[in-house]
Amino acid sequence: MTKFLPIFPLSTIVYPGQYLNLHIFEPRYKQLITECRDEKKTFGIPSVFKDTLNEFGTEMELLEVTYIHENGEMDIKTRGAGVFRIMEVIRDVPEKLYSAAIVYQIPEKKPDTQVPNPTLVDLINKLHAVLGTGFKVEDKFKSPLSYDLVQYAAVSPEDQYRLLTAESEIGRQWFLIEHLKKLIPSVEETERVKAKVQMNGHFRKEIPPAF
Repeated sequence: MTKFLPIFPLSTIVYPGQYLNLHIFEPRYKQLITECRDEKKTFGIPSVFKDTLNEFGTEMELLEVTYIHENGEMDIKTRGAGVFRIMEVIRDVPEKLYSAAIVYQIPEKKPDTQVPNPTLVDLINKLHAVLGTGFKVEDKFKSPLSYDLVQYAAVSPEDQYRLLTAESEIGRQWFLIEHLKKLIPSVEETERVKAKVQMNGHFRKEIPPAF
């Protein structure tokens, strides 16, 4: 299904079901959000990397305008509703300050799994144990899927975008598993080097090896 969608490009990835709070200050986006509030419309957030507008993005629901400042700036709460693919960008919309796009809404499919891969959970816990953050998946979630866990997996913006374009939940989880298998050894080495640097200048008791 195609539709006309006002767009709010950002250098960030938002996933379906994810909440995003924004401060709106540009006139074009104040107009966009005001219309979404008054007309109960959605808008789109396509991601921008290196000044390039990506073709996939997330349709957003405006949940609440929490505060309107004296100068008209707004604080809003939004939530990702679904994924779309841009067919055509319309930069000049008559009588509007914002741009829009003709988009194809990616049909929402039932996930091919409803449970997290245990290996993925173990790897995320291991990563945060190495980093010393104290985060554990089981303390935060009951049965998280890839969109819940990606923000705790230290994924680059480019790989976050790849996950947005992938339709298989199992595939997204395995993508994160392979990413973490490569990432964790490098993080462990960085932490070892950091520990050695921190020991410089301190008195250490070491037993000389026998030879």
